[in-house]
Amino acid sequence: MKPLTTVLFDLDGTLLPMDQDVFTKYYFGLLARKLAPLGYEKDSLIAAIWKGTGAMVKNDGSKTNEAAFWETFTAITRPDAMDDMPVFEDFYRNDFQQAKASCGFNPDARKTVDKIKAMGLRVSLATNPIFPAVATESRIRWAGFEPSDFEKYTTYENSSFCKPNPRYFEEVCKSLNVDPSECLMVGNDMDEDTPAATLGMRVFIITDSLINKSGRNLDDFPHGSFADLSDFVKKIFA
Repeated sequence: MKPLTTVLFDLDGTLLPMDQDVFTKYYFGLLARKLAPLGYEKDSLIAAIWKGTGAMVKNDGSKTNEAAFWETFTAITRPDAMDDMPVFEDFYRNDFQQAKASCGFNPDARKTVDKIKAMGLRVSLATNPIFPAVATESRIRWAGFEPSDFEKYTTYENSSFCKPNPRYFEEVCKSLNVDPSECLMVGNDMDEDTPAATLGMRVFIITDSLINKSGRNLDDFPHGSFADLSDFVKKIFA
């Protein structure tokens, strides 16, 4: 394994504390209210968004996740749905900001990222790219960062795969021009983040908002708090 050069951070549940179910319910409620005047019915809208999300998760790299989402969404809702994209963008810039209330805040996240950068390591954001850049940039700020704090952050516009597909992590590494064995993936989801290990990438699980739907053995990977992560990086980077 090559020396560590790059640390990849997940966002939701890792740098940005949240209960995924609470956040999603809050977010969908806001979006449904925004789009109701355009004739979108709440339940069918949410169903179409989930179908579009599923299309992104299944994306085979032949198109961007953005294209995969809108192809599916328009097929389910109406052919001219993309005409409403400016309304979606306005939603993410404005109404979506209310969803911050459903998230937490952990100052140790910022401290740890700053420590890792001070060691001379590269830092990138490997958040599941199912959101547009404008929404990802908002969530970055909710966590106490600026988008410019990261060398790269994945969005549905610049990605063609999703977690847990190992090809997502390959795509991230290729964009950063690094070998996976030079990287450490830091996340909170045992199903979505640990597939990075199949590429030879190191993995550390933040347990503050742990997601382990499959009941996998947590002891298979280094894990703990941000303080534990800082100690772990110091040891392997020394």
